[in-house]
Amino acid sequence: MKSLLTALSAVVATAAFLPAAAHAAAPAPAPAAACAPLWSSSTAYTAGGAVSHHGRNWTAKWWTRNENPGATTVWQDGGACTGGVSDFVISEAEFDRIFPDRDSFYTYQGLIDALHAYPRFANTGTEAMRSREAAAFLTHADFESVGLQYVKEINEANYWIKCDYSQPFGCPAGQSAYYGRGPIMFSWNFNYKAAGDALGLNLLNDPWQVERDPSVAWQTALWYWNTQNGPGTMTSHEAMVGGAGFGETIRSLNGALECDGGNPGSVRARVATYERITGIIGTNPGSGLTC
Repeated sequence: MKSLLTALSAVVATAAFLPAAAHAAAPAPAPAAACAPLWSSSTAYTAGGAVSHHGRNWTAKWWTRNENPGATTVWQDGGACTGGVSDFVISEAEFDRIFPDRDSFYTYQGLIDALHAYPRFANTGTEAMRSREAAAFLTHADFESVGLQYVKEINEANYWIKCDYSQPFGCPAGQSAYYGRGPIMFSWNFNYKAAGDALGLNLLNDPWQVERDPSVAWQTALWYWNTQNGPGTMTSHEAMVGGAGFGETIRSLNGALECDGGNPGSVRARVATYERITGIIGTNPGSGLTC
């Protein structure tokens, strides 16, 4: 009897130190729903009508027609879905033509997955307007990352500069952790903090997410494009949907460094790239090309 009690006590003692996972397996995350039929601008949808758009399911709240899911309040976001077809204004084949020498990190699917963060991007106005905005965004991505060939800033000697210790949150990931990453070489600790807060990502403490996850990389670029004026007077999104034109997006990125005679050669190079990309996707570049 004594030996039996001793054995039982050992079993109980051992069980007490086992991790919780050994007692009950954590529930597996629910799989994404299958994509509903692709949204069509010519179809009228009544309340409860289900569609997919940009890899997400949407449900109509009331009667609607020709109102893009995500761009108006008539649609309720049902979350990411699987098995759908991309209906982004730039196809994967066009993306491949725009960036023939890109790093394998920059996937088309990563861009599509990032679109949910700013559903009005390239999803507002006429087809020509949507196409021009997408082309303008990819132009600056091409320019800043040299055709998407670089995932992070080349000059490591400058990494430490991108930490602004005057910010109350400091640089918890280290002074040299906030260097440029992603399609627009997203940098500085205050930008990582602001974008992370907006996107629901802990980028301040883990800025390396931007070089690990293609969707996160594209989301940071979309955050700047859709929410930041930079040295300009409007966001790049507002410039493209409000009629100011491509030139104003250059100002929102680099201001006087390029515009108003700051670097006319750089402006011409960006415009030439923009015209090349609009040519690939078959849309007119519009007016207001320079700044």
